[in-house]
This record gives sequence, C-alpha cells and structure tokens, in this order.
Amino acid sequence: MKVARLHGVKDLRLHDEPDPTPQPGEALLRVTSIGVCGSDLHWFAESGIGDARVTRPLVLGHEFAGVVQTGSLKGRRVAVDPAIPCGECEFCVEGNPNFCTHLHFAGHGADDGAMREYVSWPERLLFPLPDQLSDDDGAMLEPLGVAIHAVDLGHIRTGMRIAVFGCGPIGLLILQMARVAGAAEVFATDKLEHRLDAARSLGAQTLKADGTEVAQILAATGRRGVDVAFEAAGENEAVEATIATTKPGATVVLVGIPSDDHTQFTASVARRKGLTLRMSRRMKLTYPRAIHLVEKGIVDVRSLVTHHFRLGESAQAFDMALRREGEKIVIVP
Repeated sequence: MKVARLHGVKDLRLHDEPDPTPQPGEALLRVTSIGVCGSDLHWFAESGIGDARVTRPLVLGHEFAGVVQTGSLKGRRVAVDPAIPCGECEFCVEGNPNFCTHLHFAGHGADDGAMREYVSWPERLLFPLPDQLSDDDGAMLEPLGVAIHAVDLGHIRTGMRIAVFGCGPIGLLILQMARVAGAAEVFATDKLEHRLDAARSLGAQTLKADGTEVAQILAATGRRGVDVAFEAAGENEAVEATIATTKPGATVVLVGIPSDDHTQFTASVARRKGLTLRMSRRMKLTYPRAIHLVEKGIVDVRSLVTHHFRLGESAQAFDMALRREGEKIVIVP
C-alpha cells in the first residue's frame, strides 16, 4: 500500500509498505477520506506539537473515514474515532477518556495515523455512516466532535451572547454548535475575508480581526460583553480578545494550539472579571451526537470541505493549508 510519512519539517515522503494485519478486536479499513487538521500542520511545519516531537517517520492524519474490509462491519462505510483509550485508568473510569493516561492517538507521537491506503483499527471505535453522509462528511465528524466538546465546556444557555475568535473549520463548527445550543447572538472574528464570508453564511455577525474587533463587540453588547467566548485561532492576540470581550463571571474556552506552546493574557483583567478559563482537550464520546446532527441537517460540515488532493499530493495539500487557503482540505488515498 501507499503511505505518506513525515520525516521532518515539511518533509513528507510517499512509501510502499505492506498492508497492515488486524489484531484481535481490530478491523482492516480502506481509508477513503482524510481531513488535514491544524494540529497536523504543527507536525508538518514544526516537526512536532507542544513537547511531542517527530522521532521516527510518522504517518499523520486523525480525521478520517473508510470502508471496512474485515470483521462484523465488513462492507460498511464508517467514521473513525482516532483516540484509543485504555478504558481502565482513573480518568477512563470517571468518563473522561480524553484524559486517559495510556491514550493512543492516530498521527501523534509513536502512533501512526490515516495518511495511507489501509489501516487496522479497533472495531469498537468504528461508527457506521448513514447513507446520506459522504465519506468527507465522515472525516468531518472528528472536528465536529472537537466543537461539540468545546461548546459543552462553555455551558451555553438559551439566549446567550457568544463570540468565536478564529474561523477555521473548528471555529466555524463551534459557531454552528453555539447556535444549536441556543445562543441568540454569535460574533465571529478572523483575519481572512473568505473565512469571514463562511462565518457570515452560517449566521454569525462577523468582524475583521484587525485590532478593532474588541471595541466593536463591546459596543454591540452595550459594554456588557459576551457570556461565553471561544478562542480557536491559536494566537495570543485572540486569547487576549476573549478576555477583553467577556462579561464578569463569564467563561472562556481555549481551543487553539499555539505554535510556541505558550498562552499569555493580561491576568489582572481576567482576575477582576472572575473569569472561568477552560482548556479544551480534543473531545469525548461525541460520535453518535455528531452523526445525528449531520444526518438531520442541523450542522453543515459539507460546505467546509473546499479542496481535495491525492495521497501523492500530500505535501501540496499541507502547503495550501499552511497558506490558509480555503477551509478544510481533504486527502483521498
């Protein structure tokens, strides 16, 4: 099979390797759609993410769907949960598998991901797709799960005012989920016009992230500020904006991943407002909800997919994503 491996900074190479052999409890999957995530871009551009580094040629890709080749789901199109928790540690038992101390995650560290033609994966983490969902829709369920979890952390109530800073795919999914959760008003900011256009089409009030967005949001809320703010840009200026635009007692959910592995903000403002800051860690137990939301047309994931590349064109796909062109870029093995 063909496999794309990351050897170092912007060094993606195509290899010929044997097809994987499923272990007990696993099924063989023919991969049909792989989304390029912002965290994948950190691996590609920086040869790592946070304190995790590339120590061997790594197969990226954790947003994916495919067709099952073996086992009880043979022939079914499925979405794949990329996180494999142990199910036995303290955090798994508490119902927080995203904090699992023995977690394996596709395309991270020692665990190869989906940028290959075939992969073996635990059957319990394969979710059959309804006929009306495409393979790309299936791959988009992972970022939708991230958005669902982030909005869960925000505890949105009906009628609230919400702000989303950063309108990449995760930000666009968060703003949709905020509206589903009952937000009466959603503000969205970004530096790129095409992302603001996408946010506007999804019902948000959009503002260019040019240094004036904080004043504009405060003016629009009568200086009151928003009830919940989501940072999905991975930039400190976006974090500062969430702190500045929230009302006293509000919640800020940090979702973005900073390139330098540091987040900074003005402590006195956050402290005097008594803000609750929540750090979002991937997702947990979201796939059935995500499938239902897309199947019923409540959340739109399909319009976010703007470009497709073949596996042999993976480097071009990542370069385009780094230039922030389009929205979600998908690789088709």
